[in-house]
Parts: sequence; structure tokens; C-alpha cells
Amino acid sequence: MTELAHSDRLAKIETMRAAGADPFPARGVKAEPIGDVLASAGTAEAPGPRIGERVTVAGRLLSLRDFGKLIFAPVLDRTGRLQVGLQKNKLGEWWPQRKWFDGGDLVAVSGELGFTQKGEPTIWGDEVQLLAKAVAPPPEKWHGLSDKEIRYRRRYADLWTTEGVAEVFVKRSRILSGIRRFLEDQGYLEVETPILHPICGGATATPFTTEYKALGMDFFLRIAPELYLKRLIVGGMERVFEIARNFRNEGFSQRHNPEFTMLELYEAQADYHRMMEITEQMMETLARDVNGTTQVTFRGEEYDIKAPFERLSYTEEFKKHAGCEFDDEPAVRAKAAELGIKDAHENFWKLMNDVFEETVEPHLSGPVFIYDYPVQISPLAKRKPEDPRLAERFEIFVASMELGNAFTELNDPAEQHARFEEQVAMKDPETPGEVDVDYVQALEYGMPPTGGLGIGIDRLVMVLTGQDSIRDVLLFPAMKPEQRAGDDAPAEDAPAEGGA
Repeated sequence: MTELAHSDRLAKIETMRAAGADPFPARGVKAEPIGDVLASAGTAEAPGPRIGERVTVAGRLLSLRDFGKLIFAPVLDRTGRLQVGLQKNKLGEWWPQRKWFDGGDLVAVSGELGFTQKGEPTIWGDEVQLLAKAVAPPPEKWHGLSDKEIRYRRRYADLWTTEGVAEVFVKRSRILSGIRRFLEDQGYLEVETPILHPICGGATATPFTTEYKALGMDFFLRIAPELYLKRLIVGGMERVFEIARNFRNEGFSQRHNPEFTMLELYEAQADYHRMMEITEQMMETLARDVNGTTQVTFRGEEYDIKAPFERLSYTEEFKKHAGCEFDDEPAVRAKAAELGIKDAHENFWKLMNDVFEETVEPHLSGPVFIYDYPVQISPLAKRKPEDPRLAERFEIFVASMELGNAFTELNDPAEQHARFEEQVAMKDPETPGEVDVDYVQALEYGMPPTGGLGIGIDRLVMVLTGQDSIRDVLLFPAMKPEQRAGDDAPAEDAPAEGGA
């Protein structure tokens, strides 16, 4: 914005107040959605049933084209945009007040629905009300990466000035509603579990730590809701899900945001094969509901989100692309050195998975399930009876990006306790620093055979809406504070790539 434009609008506010007009009235109006008005307008060649009727719309005035005795202006609400025509001969008493109005103002316009000579649907206004004066002028159209950062910071303006942005978030809302419908139809119950955890478990990540003053101890913002949800399976709830806000104290990139949304669900008498069926059926249903087709375009490539998805073995893909067996430690370490992967892990299995990510994941176009992960990197998953080196676990990939993770859940309390102890012994800052004794005690009461699934909602929305960056599907992505006048140093955003 320019200071001149800003000060000009402030001056108009003072003029209005001096004339007894309120630039920020307390009451709105009863208006019709613009989308409904447009749908009933028809065309100039085939007029709809509402043509000639008096209607009222309310929304944001995008711009004004003043022709002296006639003003045309588009008005935008959440359902669409519609032109209004303001004529001096119909608005004689109001006409001098037109100079109080600017692009960006929130207005209500009432009048007869009709068409212009060029056939554009138009409300010919006979009453105009200011609902809120915009002090800041509408931003100019933004271009380029640096300006995209401004768009993220000022999402409140981005939503109505950048075409297509609002539609992404409408689709996101529909995806969440669709997930709930799909799971409820399958007999699942939506639940809520704690966000503050005394022990950070259920995933491998660095937590955010906070102080619980009443208890005099540190708590952690949850990195996953898994262990609480499985306690509910022990309690007999049998089919539960949660759409959970999770927090991981990591960098941010095109695929990572420290605060993110995840779907987790658990089903008694199920295993990871059942979770594959749930995953592909739900994703196909969502694609059809949101886009009308299973075909999606993501990062310039076409994908078909239609069940069944391809299934590939972790160990076979590792051998194919890394050139060695996953548990051949000397060969894996040699491959890591060849790839330039820093051998910073005291735990060989983390290094092994780094090699998998480097060699295999770039080939996972998808949608594809990678199944049967090494048990050492799957501490909450049940061993595969046919091969105890492996766990009954899969991850789902699209465009080489992991969207979800699932297990046949480990329900042996003694083995779970031993695996927790192994994690603690590693002294890895991304794993729990103590055994979750309460969770092990819950397993001692008996958890039936259970399948569990977690899907990253933000990444799923990226794929279904064709957005390259996670920031484009988050209304307010994580960013450093914007530098203000008088700041000692600029606050730059994190690198475009990074995080865990």
C-alpha cells in the first residue's frame, strides 16, 4: 500500500464521521449468497426466474469504474462475484457519498437483477450501504517467490485477491468432512485425546516442550495421538479415529510444517492389509467427491487415485535400488558413503533407512504401498510371523512423498516394554527418554489384534488440490515474524527445504 492511499482513506473516515455516518456500523444486512443469485439469473438469451426481482447481496467491493453518472463494480462474497451497476438517477441522495467508497470496502447493495447491454448479470442498485471501510487499499497482484511470502503472511488479503486460493481451502474443508463421513459409515467413532503429553511417544520426532506449572513438570505438545487412541481399543471402543493437530519441533519446507494435521484411526480385529483397503478406498472416495474424478495433477504429473493401489516390498525395493540386502551392514554403510550420506547415526537402522529414502523413494510415483519394514525402525508394529526381521507395516506414497503410515499393532506388553527400553537406551533426542509404563500397563489388560493408520491431512490435501507446497494448503503456515520499521535485524524465513 502507499502512504498516500492509506491517509486518503483515513481522511474519508473522518469526513464520514463528521457527516454523521458510521464507517464501521454494528449491524449487517440479510443478504443472499451471490452464487445463488447468479444461478438464478440465467443468461441474456435465456433469462432466469429472478430477472427483474429486487435482490440484496453483501461482500467486498473489488474496484470501481466511474463513468460520471454510472459506476460499475464487482462485489465478491464466499460464493462468487457479481457486478453491480450504480446509476445517479436511481441513487440521487446517495450519489454524493460515492466518493467515500473505495476498492476493498465491504458493502451491501440492493436492486433489480438484470443484464448490461453486453449481457453481463448485474444488480442495478437502488440502495447502497457501507458495512466496513477498508483502511488498507487492496494489494496489487503479486508475482514471484518473494511476493508469495507476503501472500502467506497476509492470507486475509490473499484469499480474495488471488484467484483460486479460497477454493483450495473450500476443498480442504470438504476433504475433512468427507473423511468423517467415510469413517462414520464404516462404524468408526470420532474421539479427542490429550494434546499435552507427559511422555512424547507414538512417533519419532523432536517435541515442543512446555511447563505444566500446576504439576511442576515438563509436558510435551503431542507428536502423535497413537498411544492414547490404542488405549481406547483396550477399553473396548473397537473403531476410533481422531483428526489431530500434532506438533514437531523441526524445520519447515515444501512438505513440512511444525504444526500439522493428521488423521489417525484404529480398528480391532484388523491388520495392515485391512488398513491398505481403508486407505485406498477412502482416498478414491475423497478424490471423486472433491474433484469429480480420480485423476489428479500434482507437481506437473498425472496420478490416478483409484483402488487398488500398487504394493511393493520394502526389502525387495531396497535390494533393487540400493544394490544390497537391507540388513547387510557393511554393504549398507558402503552405499551410504557412496551416496554422500553422513554416517552420523550410532544406530545403523536409521542410516539404513536414510539409504532407502535416497535410493528408493525417488522411484515411488504411486499411489503405492511400501510394505514390510524392518522391525528395528517400527517399534510399535507387530513382527511378521513368516519373517521376524520384518514388521507388518506400510507407508503410502504419491509423487515420492509419504502420505501415511500403518501397522498391524504390537499388542504384546512384554515385547512393547522391551522395544521402549531399546529406544530409551539409544538416547536419541527424537525418541522418548523414558518407558511409557502406563501404556504398557494398558496392554497388559489385553488389546485385541488391531490395525492402525495415520495419514497426513496437509499432504493429502496438497495432492488432491494440486498444490506444490504445504504452505499453499495451510491458512497460516509457520513463518518468522515480519521485519517491522525499527527492528534491529531482518527476520528471514527458513530455507525452502529442510526439516525431518
